[in-house]
Amino acid sequence: MTTFKTIVIDGNERSEFDASRLDAYLEAVLSEFPELDTTRYKDRIFRSVQRRREIKAENITEMLIRNALDEIETHAPDWTFVASRFYSKQLHKDTIARRGVVSYAEAVEVLVDQDVYKKELFDSYTKSELQMASDWIDHSKDGLFTYIGLLTLDSRYLAKTPEFKTLELPQERFMTIALTLMVQEPVSKRMELVKEAYWALSSLYMTVATPTLANAGKTHGQLSSCFVDIMDDSLRSIYDSNTDVATLSKSGGGIGVYIGKIRSKGSDIRGFKGVASGIVGWAKGLNNTAVSVDQLGQRQGSIAVYYEIHGKDIFRFLDLRLNNGDERERAHDLFLGVCVPDLFMEKVKAREKWYLFDPHEVRTKKGWSLEDYYDEEEGRGSYRDKYQELVDDPNISKDEVESIDIMKAIMKSQLETGVPYMFYRDTVNRANPNKHLGMIYCSNLCTEIMQNLSVTTIKEEVLNGDTIVIQKQVGDFVTCNLSSINLGRAVIDDVLERLIPIQVRMLDNTIDVNDIEVLQAQATNKKYRAVGLGTFGLAHLQALKGIKWESQEAVDFNDKLYEKIAFLTINASADLSIEKGAYPAFSGSEWHTGEYFRRRGYDSQEWNLLEAKIATHGLRNGYLMAVAPNGTTSVIAGSTASIDPIFNLKYSEEKKDYKIPVVVPDLNARTRFYYKGAYFIDQKWTLRQNAARQRHIDQSQSCNLYVAPDIKAIELLDLHMTAWELKVKSTYYVRSQAVVIDDNNCEWCQG
Repeated sequence: MTTFKTIVIDGNERSEFDASRLDAYLEAVLSEFPELDTTRYKDRIFRSVQRRREIKAENITEMLIRNALDEIETHAPDWTFVASRFYSKQLHKDTIARRGVVSYAEAVEVLVDQDVYKKELFDSYTKSELQMASDWIDHSKDGLFTYIGLLTLDSRYLAKTPEFKTLELPQERFMTIALTLMVQEPVSKRMELVKEAYWALSSLYMTVATPTLANAGKTHGQLSSCFVDIMDDSLRSIYDSNTDVATLSKSGGGIGVYIGKIRSKGSDIRGFKGVASGIVGWAKGLNNTAVSVDQLGQRQGSIAVYYEIHGKDIFRFLDLRLNNGDERERAHDLFLGVCVPDLFMEKVKAREKWYLFDPHEVRTKKGWSLEDYYDEEEGRGSYRDKYQELVDDPNISKDEVESIDIMKAIMKSQLETGVPYMFYRDTVNRANPNKHLGMIYCSNLCTEIMQNLSVTTIKEEVLNGDTIVIQKQVGDFVTCNLSSINLGRAVIDDVLERLIPIQVRMLDNTIDVNDIEVLQAQATNKKYRAVGLGTFGLAHLQALKGIKWESQEAVDFNDKLYEKIAFLTINASADLSIEKGAYPAFSGSEWHTGEYFRRRGYDSQEWNLLEAKIATHGLRNGYLMAVAPNGTTSVIAGSTASIDPIFNLKYSEEKKDYKIPVVVPDLNARTRFYYKGAYFIDQKWTLRQNAARQRHIDQSQSCNLYVAPDIKAIELLDLHMTAWELKVKSTYYVRSQAVVIDDNNCEWCQG
């Protein structure tokens, strides 16, 4: 027993510790969890407090949280919600004291005055509308957050002072997003739409992309997730592209850059033979941009570069991230993707020769570029015809290599660094619903975005002797606008029919309210009105449903589920088209002609009716679905990442002074059997699920492959062959337990 009185310090106040007051506080929180045994926990708390002469009030909260977290590993996962309650109460207390007002309507005025919130946005709403929004906020929904979810939301996304002190509450962030995305809707109905958007977000049925979650309503930052550009083979294009990449990176965008048009090492420049340095120097320039232009001071930029497997610099490209060799040939901070045609995979399978070409020489001597073609049908098409024409042309220089040697170099890099990503260009372009206006050359930072790309050209002239006029022929500069369904909640609660229409509207409105500094990206955004509705929590959902990952049942379940999601998404976009008009590039698209539906075998009555509706009234969005990685946003929503299996049933997040134990969602005696660690799963079942979903997803999926560090080359090759044969559009990381991969690289590309 202690013989001294414990003094509690709360700000400038000092008072004797009141055990009954703490007991009442604990009881108020712990009574929400009658299934938990709290006796041991409470006893430990009181003993910890009473053996100190002095203790700060906030340290008592830290003690409550830490001891609750200690209970997770040894007793019950639901202790994470106990820790979250204590964190939430402290967050509310500190935030309200810091800003001096309680209600959201009052907070808006304060944060506008402090230049945290956009004045223009909140001036668009009347005081009565803001009061209405304030009345709708339900702070009890903070109870849905796990501790790590609430901590992540607070530390990375809630509005802060310049000293990084929190100024807004979690439910206020959701309401601000809803108000931001509905601001241009007709006044007669926009508040009801705000209410519906808030319902979707606050119920954790969906998440918006990280830039939208972080920046909506604030004075700085834009709302789109990531961007894809194409470099032409000219100094002007290369440097302009680098400038655009830097501009987008500073505002919180992940970038994909196609460099397959750049001349190879040893090519000629203005007729001088053998002087070109190839792609490495330009890749290193992008690497420096990624490191130097950070994203809102939070992390360095994230850039992926994609190169063609028929380019002469392919081996140099595949070595860019290796940890050995000539450092002048390395770009360790880039992420790599390789563009792979069917013909190459056929050559690898048959162990045949492959030929490498210089794109500049081909363009100069032939008047066309090999990378501008793809095979329109399986086993036949213009790419293989043009490739063979180059092979047969004695005037075209070419490097003859073994196709399997390129594949070995790919796999070596993957096992050492996790990349390159695989982009199956023929499969992608055959499925492109907007092939009438272009071609898809590569994907984005996370391999789920598949949209038309084309070069922006520039013409300059001097006007009146003292003014230079710059004219840009705008190419397609891809923008990703993402959000994702929380499958583990939305499917279980059976709300997809209500959720998806408001989610598609939110995505579509993002295009109009966003402010992108790179104007050609803004123009492309309006031309295709592309969005990427995705999902996360698949492992969570399948565990709740009692479906084993490695089973035909899982494959069939994915097929049915994603067909339903696709139907609801396309239908919601069709309804928006009736209300607001079709995307400008709709005419002549496969959405318009109906080929999109025939290609996928959609022939039921409801699909036929939807096809007819779109043919008559159009479609609002030219691209609609994409499954992003969702590592961070799934943590906030308390579920599992993307379409991935789990890593472990339990793991720890490292913090400065202690570890935060995290348990997979809804872990119990029944679900434990259906949760299986990624490294113990036959990856072919993952690929089969991916293929079943892919039929219904017009873009792609961030699909990781998990392999043992000692996997045999023939086994990894077999996985790649399986992915290609199943018509998977892309694969993301090859994750080996021996490879450390920064999961934050694509945080901005999550929905």
